[in-house]
Amino acid sequence: MKMTPKDFFLHLASIVTLYVSAVSLLVLVFHIVDIAFPDNLNYYIDPYSSGIRFAIASLVIIFPLYLFLTWLLNRDYSRAPEKREFAIRKWLTTFTLFITGAAIIVDLVILLNEFLGGEITTRFVLKVVAVLVVATAVFTYYIHEMRSSAPLTLKERRVYRFSAILLVFAAIIGGFMVMGSPTTQRLVKFDMQKVNDLESIQWQIVNYWQIKQALPSKLDDLNDPISSYMTPKDRQTGEVYKYEKVSNLSFRLCATFNKKSIGNNLSLMHPKAIGLENTSWQHEAGAQCFERTIDPERYPSTRQKI
Repeated sequence: MKMTPKDFFLHLASIVTLYVSAVSLLVLVFHIVDIAFPDNLNYYIDPYSSGIRFAIASLVIIFPLYLFLTWLLNRDYSRAPEKREFAIRKWLTTFTLFITGAAIIVDLVILLNEFLGGEITTRFVLKVVAVLVVATAVFTYYIHEMRSSAPLTLKERRVYRFSAILLVFAAIIGGFMVMGSPTTQRLVKFDMQKVNDLESIQWQIVNYWQIKQALPSKLDDLNDPISSYMTPKDRQTGEVYKYEKVSNLSFRLCATFNKKSIGNNLSLMHPKAIGLENTSWQHEAGAQCFERTIDPERYPSTRQKI
């Protein structure tokens, strides 16, 4: 039987969706493991869970497409068994076996190397196991499918299919448990913006003090049409952030947050405010105030002496 363009692209699309689904599944599992078993050396926490969101989105769209394309191919094989002999099927399947086989071998080598080095950790073991499980499942499925004389039966395919669906579904549920709902993500983004605004206001206050040797009496004093700086407002409520002058060197900034801060610092992707006391922006849900004290030695006056 001659191969048609439909056969070519059907086989190609099936393998591509398989690769995307497998990689997305592993990325999702890795992110879940990283959050469930944090590493003190991993100082960055993604507050938006962008990696988890993209992996879930890929699985929700691409994985069902892979199942559908595989079902179409198996239906064609049952109607025309000679299609199993297509060169593209053999090449793509063999390449997939090579990739998954190499992944299994490399996975085991890394595991043994880490074990001998005494650096084995729970999160590392779980990641290695995840790669091993996914690669082994793909390898065993396609090694059986390569057998022209005795391919997988309908019952065996169903076992593989439902096992894969269960694994992907469990990973997606785990991702949502870690990441939260879309509503939660939006609230986290609002909190991140509030922290960014407070950081901006804080540095403007420090700059104001360096120039005038006095703290502003109100936030409007920071507005400067020449530099185009306008004190930001809370984008969620539209209200002005609360500011209070505590002493000649101390001030307090307040905001209302939706969620408890994530990790050690909700603003780890930004430079820390070195030289100010209590530079952490950790907070609980609800109204939270941050008191800062300027060190004149670290932030000397920029006034020009006459």
